[in-house]
Amino acid sequence: MSISLRVSNNFSPLGWKISDNVTEVERKIRKMERIEHKMVAVNGINMHVAELGKGPMILFIHGFPEIWYTWRHQILYLASQGYRAVAPDLRGYGDTTGAPTDDPTKFTTHHVVGDLVALIDAVAAPGEDKVFVVGHDWGAIHAWALCLYRPDKVKALVNMSVPFSPRNPIIKPIDALRALYGNDYYIVRFQERGEIEGEFAVWGTERVLTDFFNYRKPAPLFLPKGIGFGNSPDAPISLPSWLSKEDLAYYTSKFDKTGFTGGLNYYRALNTNWEFTGPWSKAQVKVAVKFIVGDVDLTYHSLGAKDYIEKGGFKKDVPLLEDVIILQGVGHFLQEEKPDEINKHIHQFFNHFSTTEH
Repeated sequence: MSISLRVSNNFSPLGWKISDNVTEVERKIRKMERIEHKMVAVNGINMHVAELGKGPMILFIHGFPEIWYTWRHQILYLASQGYRAVAPDLRGYGDTTGAPTDDPTKFTTHHVVGDLVALIDAVAAPGEDKVFVVGHDWGAIHAWALCLYRPDKVKALVNMSVPFSPRNPIIKPIDALRALYGNDYYIVRFQERGEIEGEFAVWGTERVLTDFFNYRKPAPLFLPKGIGFGNSPDAPISLPSWLSKEDLAYYTSKFDKTGFTGGLNYYRALNTNWEFTGPWSKAQVKVAVKFIVGDVDLTYHSLGAKDYIEKGGFKKDVPLLEDVIILQGVGHFLQEEKPDEINKHIHQFFNHFSTTEH
């Protein structure tokens, strides 16, 4: 698969037409066209990577249901501030190919960290042994794993939405989640291969994406069989304030092509992760960290996360945790909902390390 790095005449590589009369949307498109796209062979897969800028490398790791595009605001801003922003599509997502989506055991944190380490080795500048890392949702989980498995690769980390989760030596994650929340809890619902994909097919890609993007309840997410988010399939699709029609069209085009199975496989590998991570029981994350979460993010109100963050458990497991930011009135997709705030938090934190290196 090849991806054009050039724009000819009035056509955007994102697939959006540009007219002679420049609108705000079209200005954004033209900024986006500066982002370069390439394929990199890593760890047995072909990884699509979006990047922009020169300087210290920042690796952006997306979550579900996301792709590299979730970082568009951060890529543009951090590149303008003297950083090199690198945002891959993780295995099973977007334009990355080669991962066997029919085998969830190939989607463990070990596989993904292997992909990311190989990517760093392939694209980092000569002599750049460590890079800055930013993660969100599943990207945060993989960033925590990267810091556990290969702390020698990470200068500092900004993680969002999902705090570190120490391994429970007694019970597997899916068993624990089923006992705590029951069979309608979304992660439990995702376990049966093909079942939730069938429901997603009935709802349609656009509705699935907007239902996730619009979810702002400060509580665990339940998706009862046949009911899902509770919206009628015939109801008009509404966009969150931070997402344009063009943004949704781009996300939809990518998930129409790949389906959701690749992303769902990360949830299906949770118990396999548990089996492989015994050697890291009680291990601490010993990398400098800033953590950011919205106060209406479901992750902040699930699995005891709020108490863990606020009552000392988080700092105990991540002793170099330097700052915790709770954004008021902000939901799960905070890097898109509040890009200016997130951009400044990332820049301020990493700039401290960049300055001290010179």
